[in-house]
Parts: sequence; structure tokens; C-alpha cells
Amino acid sequence: MANQLLLLCSIIWLAAAVAGLSGSITIGRILLAAGAAIGVLATIIGLPAATPAYMLPGQIMGEAIAFRLDPEALWLLGFGLVPAGFACALMSPSEHGSQGWIFGAAVSLLGALGVFGLQNGAALIVAWEFMSLGGAVMILSENFDPSRGRTVLFMLALLEVGAVALILAIAVLGLHASSLGFTQFIHEANALSYGVVIGVGLLFLIGFGAKLGLLPFYEWFPGAYGSGSGASAAILSGVVLNAAFFALSRALMEWLPVGPDGAFPTLAIIVIVVATVSAILTILYAFQQDDWRCLLSFSSAENASIAVVALGASMLFRSYQLPDLAGLAWTVALLHLAGHALAKGTLFIAADGLRRANGNYAIAYSGAGSHWLFGIGAVLAAMSLAAMPPVAGFVSEWYVFQTVFQGFNLPYLGGRLTLALTGAGLALTAAIAFATFVKVIGLGVLGRDAKRPAPIQRSYSISVGLIGLAVLALGIGMPLWLPALDGATSRLFGHVVTNLMHDGPILVPLTAKFAFISPSLLMVVMPLLALIPIAFVVLSRRRPVRRAPVWYGGLAPDPIRASTTALTFSNAMRTFYSFVYRPTADTEQDADAQGYFVRKLVFEHDVAPVFGPLLFQPAVRIVQALARTLRLLQSGHLNFYLGLIGILLVLILGLTLV
Repeated sequence: MANQLLLLCSIIWLAAAVAGLSGSITIGRILLAAGAAIGVLATIIGLPAATPAYMLPGQIMGEAIAFRLDPEALWLLGFGLVPAGFACALMSPSEHGSQGWIFGAAVSLLGALGVFGLQNGAALIVAWEFMSLGGAVMILSENFDPSRGRTVLFMLALLEVGAVALILAIAVLGLHASSLGFTQFIHEANALSYGVVIGVGLLFLIGFGAKLGLLPFYEWFPGAYGSGSGASAAILSGVVLNAAFFALSRALMEWLPVGPDGAFPTLAIIVIVVATVSAILTILYAFQQDDWRCLLSFSSAENASIAVVALGASMLFRSYQLPDLAGLAWTVALLHLAGHALAKGTLFIAADGLRRANGNYAIAYSGAGSHWLFGIGAVLAAMSLAAMPPVAGFVSEWYVFQTVFQGFNLPYLGGRLTLALTGAGLALTAAIAFATFVKVIGLGVLGRDAKRPAPIQRSYSISVGLIGLAVLALGIGMPLWLPALDGATSRLFGHVVTNLMHDGPILVPLTAKFAFISPSLLMVVMPLLALIPIAFVVLSRRRPVRRAPVWYGGLAPDPIRASTTALTFSNAMRTFYSFVYRPTADTEQDADAQGYFVRKLVFEHDVAPVFGPLLFQPAVRIVQALARTLRLLQSGHLNFYLGLIGILLVLILGLTLV
């Protein structure tokens, strides 16, 4: 049944792509949303087992192509499609390019489905490129940023670096297995030498990490996301990001063998270190953004990095024959990405709602919280991304910390020290993430506009509210959600690990003797605790409310000028971490001829990227230098071109004779 629904989902998305190209906007939007809804239904029916293998018609490189969704693929696909369906139903707020956006969304969703289900290396590369192409088409179709061509080209350039790494890695595995089928990859994994395993693993980390936002690839995120809409970003940070993580997890956990006994788990350590540093850098830069899309894009890379940290911890535990802890870490990564897809989709759709109301994506006072359903959904999503109880993000990050804290079970100092330092890095990440989403919600949603509340459309209020409530339902219902991953953990680790992650409504990291928490019970306790402040409010009603202006340097305060902005909120952190940010501030003024009266004052501020000056700009200069050198070949003389062809023919003849 699940396969039939997935086939129907694919056909509907193909029809949506055709509708988009033909200009049938309404039909295309309905088809995209209907396909997402059918996809979610298919994942619900399929879990906790995998779907049956289905042989697709035709061959690629002489091999048949199978399609099968493993339980973890169904899990990530289902949660990724929920915000994608709402985003497709609401569409991009751009006034132009709807046809191209529908086509790009359909191509991206079809590519993600292929990455989740195709069981052939060559087919995986094709699906991977479709995901990239679809994302680029969506962003280019939206006329939000005149420089979107440059940012999309930068995105595609970095993604193609990753694609080349994937092609090399799959070619090496295919050469050893004499096939590009994933079943053969698994069967022949033990024949790989330890050095080849590390090399191929690094290629996979580069290839899939380019879309996950691991360093240095996260630097394409703010430009590309900031050139598109929240609807595009909800798809990219949801189902597409989940597909990239699934592909990385499958490659590192299934296609590559565990190192020999006594060997240092080099690959696992590299994965953990890269992901931890990526999480710290991305959340640091997220805190400094004053655009909804740019801030949330960095946050997407941060959350993907946290999931990769859990994946690396799973590899580390598995290398020391600790299957229960390995299964715990791996399951935690899936839980984290499920909650992230819902929460991030909620806020990206909220950003589109504010864009339709205010005309921009700036994080500024809007009064949108006066729309109670919109405000509740946005607050619940931000609470999840800030790891506040009892929502999904709190549960998954609590599990992440409990996982890395169990590093004392490792037999050697190297692994224990790695996880201890990782815990410290994640603690810093969590603290900055908390401040980041206080800024987003405090200024962008709950802050009152001095003029009028933002007129949020009802469709956006309902969508944000519903997905936000889904974030809450995932958190408080986690003991009920965990059995959906029974098949995934038993397939990969030999037995069901999720049974050890809860004891009734109590969540435990394998044992209640180590730690425990219960978001389900918190939903009962928290309203009871709320009675205390409610009582204070009731008692204080007998006293008159006294309103006084804030201190403004002894001057009469202007409420707008005295209010906190995105820059003032984050400036202290910018100063403290100036060695990372290297901030810049430029002021330009336009005065009269005598220079006494200023008619216009322009203030611009920014933070410098880490890898741009060190890695990307030198690469650009090298390419430009090569272009200037090779330009000499374009002389315009026919005899010169004929001479080059003659030299090439002589070289070919010489090679054949040798």
C-alpha cells in the first residue's frame, strides 16, 4: 500500500511540474500540496517497517534500479513533507515567477524522494542533482534579490564540489563491489582496507555535508536562502535537508565497515569534530543576522550539525562494540531532525506571513503576536529550536547531551575526551541558540509595533499554528512516537533500541539510573506551576498600574528610537566574539554645501565570513588567472585552431601506437 501511494505521489508531482510550466498556477499548487499529503500518509502506513523493494522499469549503466524506503527514510520523509505541504499550498509570496517556483518545487521533491529510496549509486547521483536543480530554480524564479543569480551560482558551485566527491566515493565502492547496487556495497564492505574506509568516508562527509551545511559549505546558506522565500526555505531545510542526512547516515553506517579491533576510530572523531565546530560557527553567525531567512538558514545548518554530531557519536560507540549506545545516538539524530523540520518550517512560513504583511523579511517590531494562533505556533517552534521544554527540540537535545555524557563507557581516553569536549561545544551552541530565538520571537513576533499590528493573513495564522502544535505534539508524545523507529534500530543494530529509551511516559537514555525526563508529565505540571504567576496577577489587580518611560540618557525618550533592535540585541556578543566575527561598520552622510546640516545618514554593518577570504576568494582568483591565461588560445585565427587540432590528432595517434 505504501509503495502505491508513493507512486501516486510521484505522478502527482510530475503533473505539478507540467502544470507549472504550462502556467496553471492554482492546479500546480494543489497538486504539490496533495502529493505532500499523500507522501505523509504513505510514511504513516509504512512505518515501522520498510517498504517492499520495487524494481523500476529500465536500467542505468546496465544495472536494474530498485526502489525501497527504509524505516528511517520513511520517518525523515514524513516529517519533512509536513511543512513542505503547507509551503506548497501557500506558495511563494513573490509576485513573479510562480510557474518556475512550482516546477522547481516539484523537481526538488522528486529528487528528495529519489535520494530516500533509490538503491543504485548512479541513480542516487541523478536524484541528488535534481534536488540541487530544483532548489536553484525555486530561488531564481523569485524576484526578491537582484543579486540572486550570483548567490545561486555560489550555491551550485559548492554543491557541485560535493557532487564530485560523491561521484568519486561511489566509484571507489562500485569498483570494489563490481556493481553500483547498494546491496553489493554492503556485502563487499569488509573487503575495504582501513585507509580506503577513511578516505571514502571523508568524501561522503564532503559530498553530503555540502547540502547539510557543514563547514565550510554553510557559507552558501544565507545568500541562497536570503534570495528566496520562506516557502522555498521550508522545503530546503525540511525534506531536502533530511534527505541529505539520511544519505550520509546510510553511507557511513551501512556502506563502510567498522574499523579493525584496536584501530583508532579516526573517521568517527573527524565527523564529530567537524560537526561540533560547524554547529558553533553557524549559531554564532545566526545570532548576528537581522533577516528572518538568513538567521533561520544558519540555524538549519546548526541543527544539521547537531544531528551529525549524534551520527558521529553512534559511529564511535559502534567502533568499540557498544551497540545500545550506538543505537541511542543514531535514533537521537532522527528525532532531532524530525523536530527541526517541523519547527523550522513553521518559522519560515511565519516569515512569509510577515513578508506579506510588512513587505520585507527584517526582524523588527511587528505586533504579529496579537494574532493568537500565529503567535502560539511561532513561539512553540522557537521554543523547540531553543531547546525549551516540553517541545520536540528540548527532548532531542536532552537526548543528545545524555548521549555524549555517556562517553565514560568508552575504553580509551581519546574517545572519552572527544565526547567531553563535544558536550562543552554543544552547551555553548545551545546557549547561543536560546539567545538567538529570544531575539527572533521577542522582536519579530511579540514586539509591539508603535503604529499597528502586522495584518497577518488567516491562511498563514492557521498554518503556523497547526505546525507549531505539531511540534508540541511530537515533544509531549515522544514515548508514543519512538516505537515507529523499532524497525529502523533492529535492522541496523540487531535489536530494538527504542524500547530502552522510554519507560512508560518517562524518557531515559537506556537506563533511568543515569537520567530521566518526562515531557508528557511536564504538560500536567507546568499548568499547575502557572497558577502561581496567575495568582500574583489576580492579586495585583487591586493596585493601579503605573507606566513610566525607560531611562534615555536624561532626554525625552522616543519610543521607537529607544526600543531594542536586532543590532543592539546582538552587539554585545559581536564585540565579545570579535575575533570570529571581525565586524565592520560604515557610515555615510549627505550634508549641505557647508556641511552643517545632514540631509541623509546611512549606517551599514556586517560580519566577515570565516572561509570566504581564506578559501573561496583564493579559489576565485585562481580560476580567473587560468581564464586570463587560456584566453590566449582564443586568438581568432583559423590557422592557429587548425594547428591545435593537428597537434591533438598526433597525440591521439601516439597514444594508440603506445
